[in-house]
Amino acid sequence: MIHRAPEPPLEIPDVALTPFLLDLADKRGEQAAFIEGASGRTLTYAGWANAVRRTAAGLARRGFKKGDVFAIYSPNIPEYAVVFHAVSLAGGVVTTINPLYTVEELRQQLRDAGAKFLITTPTFAEKAREAGIVEEIFLFGQSNLEADGEPPHVDIDPHTDLIAMPYSSGTTGLPKGVMLTHRNLVANLLQTSGVIPVIEHDVMLGVLPFFHIYGMVVIMNLGLYRGATVVTMPRFDLEQCLEILQKYRVTFANVVPPIVLALAKHPLVEKYDLSALRLVFSGAAPLGEEVAAAATKRIGCLVTQGYGLTETSPVTHVARVGTHQAKGIGPPIPNTESKIVDLTTGAALGTGEEGEICIRGPQVMRGYLNNPEATAAMIDGEGWLHSGDVGYADEDGCFFVVDRVKELIKYKGLQVAPAELEALLLTHPAVADAAVVPLAHDEAGQVPKAFVVLKGSATAEELMAFVAERVAPYKKVRCVEFTQQIPRSASGKILRRVLKQ
Repeated sequence: MIHRAPEPPLEIPDVALTPFLLDLADKRGEQAAFIEGASGRTLTYAGWANAVRRTAAGLARRGFKKGDVFAIYSPNIPEYAVVFHAVSLAGGVVTTINPLYTVEELRQQLRDAGAKFLITTPTFAEKAREAGIVEEIFLFGQSNLEADGEPPHVDIDPHTDLIAMPYSSGTTGLPKGVMLTHRNLVANLLQTSGVIPVIEHDVMLGVLPFFHIYGMVVIMNLGLYRGATVVTMPRFDLEQCLEILQKYRVTFANVVPPIVLALAKHPLVEKYDLSALRLVFSGAAPLGEEVAAAATKRIGCLVTQGYGLTETSPVTHVARVGTHQAKGIGPPIPNTESKIVDLTTGAALGTGEEGEICIRGPQVMRGYLNNPEATAAMIDGEGWLHSGDVGYADEDGCFFVVDRVKELIKYKGLQVAPAELEALLLTHPAVADAAVVPLAHDEAGQVPKAFVVLKGSATAEELMAFVAERVAPYKKVRCVEFTQQIPRSASGKILRRVLKQ
């Protein structure tokens, strides 16, 4: 059974994303587009639009051209949105990178993406220089990328030309470049704007990282599209976040489940006035009904959720506020089809039957960079993207996520690829074999747990320290269990579900 949105289909214009947003920004003038939460420094819509055009002109003068890849390796600051859209206006592709990545993790993504330039903050400049790879490194606040004159005129085919290339593990394996076109992002902005009720002059919380597809599209770009003001934070700290919610009278907060849990239970919340909040929207990982209800009751503000993937730009389902379709992750958003299929046969299933969630729509990625095999495994011949998540649909067309087929671990909404950690563990001289699975965690959602077969002498603490030195903090192995054998299929694939039992 194929499910569709309760709303009528939308007409998606064939336009490039940045000129589309610049036209809207030109009408908003001195309205604040971004505010740096800690300092109060403000970037107006007029200031953003002018900086985007001047930076695009500057990039062109430096030899940056259509199809070139530009890496942003930075926490959230207002200028993130300037560089992102300047690269787009110049015809380039932005690959966004977690600033907590180690030098080797950074180097791998830069090499795989084929990045020409990189921009970061002074704090992360040393790691960027050590990684090498790119032709030139720029620093926010120190490098002047702007130039006088008009930005270059670049012909963009919205259906095929890329704008962004975040990295995702998909359903299995190592992180892969997700090729997102201008049409993917324009479509998802229009699709979500009617069902995620951000309105003009809303004040949005910008704590979720812009390098992640959720922050990139549902906060940074949806805010620009709807005429909201985004208050940025470089990282999540509960007390600072509560101060910003109170100080700036934030009305719309995009968060992840661990933040909802804090709003529901942490004693600090009682000290702050959160009365301006009208909606908390959770994504990136499943949100339990009990936690959502507890947060709603405590802060006096509705808490709802949606669903999506990096490969779908990202949003595919949203619980509709104030309707009977406010259950689970809700029904599909406009112009999106979704179905549940049998995990073994691939046959479409009916109401209440559990299987894999599949999605089809204009927000589905063009594919994985230089990886047609992984693309074909993710998107079938009829255009259905296989999410790797197990769920069901009820009689009202609302979808519910109950489990995962995919190997991915979600730590506070961030992806951790088991294959990456397994490959790293196998480089330790005492490790003969290893498998990594998700371990449930109240605050983080999931953390990595490793099963290890030894061929020498090593303690669990030694192995966890070995991994921690080589990966971003959120990828660290938090638990090690020694075993005599890793269960595998006849083809050699790790049977993770056996280990999780």
